[in-house]
Amino acid sequence: MRPKIETEQNHSHRKPITILPKRIILIRHGESQGNLNSATYTTTPDYKVPLTEEGLIQARNAGIKLHRLLSNDGTNPHWRVYFYVSPYDRARSTLREIGRAFSKKRIIGVREECRIREQDFGNFQVEERMKVVKETRERFGRFFYRFPEGESAADVYDRVSSFLESLWRDIDMNRLRHCPSQDLNLIIISHGLTSRVFLTKWFKWTVEQFEYLNNPDNCECRVMQLGEGGEYSLAIHHTEEEMVEWGLSPEMISDQKWRASANKGQWNERCPWYLDAFFDSLADSDDNDSCDEPCQDQDELVESCSRIVITEE
Repeated sequence: MRPKIETEQNHSHRKPITILPKRIILIRHGESQGNLNSATYTTTPDYKVPLTEEGLIQARNAGIKLHRLLSNDGTNPHWRVYFYVSPYDRARSTLREIGRAFSKKRIIGVREECRIREQDFGNFQVEERMKVVKETRERFGRFFYRFPEGESAADVYDRVSSFLESLWRDIDMNRLRHCPSQDLNLIIISHGLTSRVFLTKWFKWTVEQFEYLNNPDNCECRVMQLGEGGEYSLAIHHTEEEMVEWGLSPEMISDQKWRASANKGQWNERCPWYLDAFFDSLADSDDNDSCDEPCQDQDELVESCSRIVITEE
């Protein structure tokens, strides 16, 4: 099978342009019985822990706020939403209450996604034992500590990474059946640690930076919005004060502000952790550098090359 080279003129099956979601919104479930009383986990499996009455109210209010955000207080009629939800009862119930604020016209679809479930703490949890275990976790480090018969945050990171790969394939192949004339919003209803891990993976934060992150409150949102240059940022919707409360460092907040207007794929030289967190006192360049010109931008490189598609004959 030799390759057949086709130019843009005679290639009739070119892949459609990918339309990125305007927003990717992470929401923690509403208040659960386990949040109210940790003894719940001694008799009820974690995945079956229900919402409290307050949790149901929180979820309904979150739905109203989300509708206002996506519709720009009713001034934008061109938007749709797709939901991903953890299989745990408290997350499914949160979705159900949030959904009361939306019509069928607005919802493209919903998918239960097991990879965004809560961190596994083991099976039935003995309260006194869990207190000792969590104290040990604080000494060991929250990211790498693995609960007996359960998971570490690093384990959650691995499955969230797998979910993100699937998410991008859904977007890239238009599996969400999104109309390009409508703003697409992805809403992920999950859990506190899972949301923190998601952001850590997405923004390439380090393990050390993860350790300082705080859990979102019940039904609190983290809105990642697409900037004008094609990068997602928390700083478009959220204030600096909010990000400080979440545990972001000044450097991380600076990066979020930069992303709000940065071009996709551009390198942020102002964020020291990309290099300075890994190396000591790197020189700006070699003493005998013969060429200090930056490498040609990828977009410029594509423009300068002939557009060729290689297919199998």
